[in-house]
Amino acid sequence: MTAAALELPEPALDRLPEVTAALAATAPVHDRDGSFPHEAIRVVYEAGLLTAGVPREFGGAGAGPTDLARILLALGRGDPSVALIAAMTLLPHAFQSRRPWPPELYGRVLAESARRPTLLNNARVEPELGSPARGGLPATTARRTAHGWAVSGRKRFVTGAEGLSWFLVWATTDEPVPRVGTFVLPADAPGIEVVRTWRQLGLRASGSHDVVFTGVEIPEDHVLDLTEHGPKAQQDNLAAGSVHVLLSAVYLGVARAAQDSVHRFAHTRVPANLGRPVASTERFRQAAGEIEALLSTAEQLVFGVTGRLDRGEAVPGPEALAAKVVVVRHVTAAVESGLRLLGNPGLSQDNPLERHFRDIQSAGVHAPQEDTALHAIGSAVLAASAPREG
Repeated sequence: MTAAALELPEPALDRLPEVTAALAATAPVHDRDGSFPHEAIRVVYEAGLLTAGVPREFGGAGAGPTDLARILLALGRGDPSVALIAAMTLLPHAFQSRRPWPPELYGRVLAESARRPTLLNNARVEPELGSPARGGLPATTARRTAHGWAVSGRKRFVTGAEGLSWFLVWATTDEPVPRVGTFVLPADAPGIEVVRTWRQLGLRASGSHDVVFTGVEIPEDHVLDLTEHGPKAQQDNLAAGSVHVLLSAVYLGVARAAQDSVHRFAHTRVPANLGRPVASTERFRQAAGEIEALLSTAEQLVFGVTGRLDRGEAVPGPEALAAKVVVVRHVTAAVESGLRLLGNPGLSQDNPLERHFRDIQSAGVHAPQEDTALHAIGSAVLAASAPREG
């Protein structure tokens, strides 16, 4: 399978500022009405960014962690709803070499991706269970059929639900010895209903609705990582630390966009009693310095982790997850500092900072949330430092 045969769009990393600007132009509209950003997704696709992570052995560009973080930061700076939808597609491609799909199925996904935007996402959270990051097993079931599986259940917060081409559904089998795995369902299969439940403060255009699956039939080999019930079936928050760092790049992009808004205000606001832009005042200069210190540190953490991964270095789970915790704290604090600095003008819906403030609130909601992450980190470092018997 070659890139020429597939004709996957070539990733245009040199066009990231152009893509950011295009997304930023439509972001206020989709935020206001909660509409799905179809045209923005096509902009990302045509720039080759949706499939940038497809490994070279499958005909793709094989973008590494640093390039993926650059992409997600740029998209987040333009429209974080689009960035999050794109991230959910980028990451399964990027991990195909380590978490392989059945060859025929993955070939089908790539063939679709060569023709049009083909969005993927995991459906894991459930109404009763909540996030699997806190433990537990899915109530969604995969029942054996004569030709494969029939999947039934309800999932929550499925980002991009109405625009997805494939749902990656976490479910328990009905076998005598139950197993847990990710079942790959085409979005056009009978028995899939998107329930429009997404009415959140931020990321309003991400379309993270509930999805109900009723006896959705798929072939036997449309399943990933099938394993028996037990500790191995639980989500390993530490093992996914590097993935969480990549996702935090989306919110670093939001914070950089907020910083842009603060700087524009500082240079254009000239109070009558001052007679010069507020950017010249000590208060604004100090606040701008604080914001930059927070964001440049967060950026160093993100690209420090991804750079090590690019070099083939192993990044310990506690270290990667700790980076994610600190990045989220810094980007959230930076945006809040900007809002306090501007006061009432920053809370106006006519000011992009108001939207950025709402969007950044979602940074800390992604699993694992801070308390779960810190518990996992603390458990790991305490276990490593425990006295050895004998």
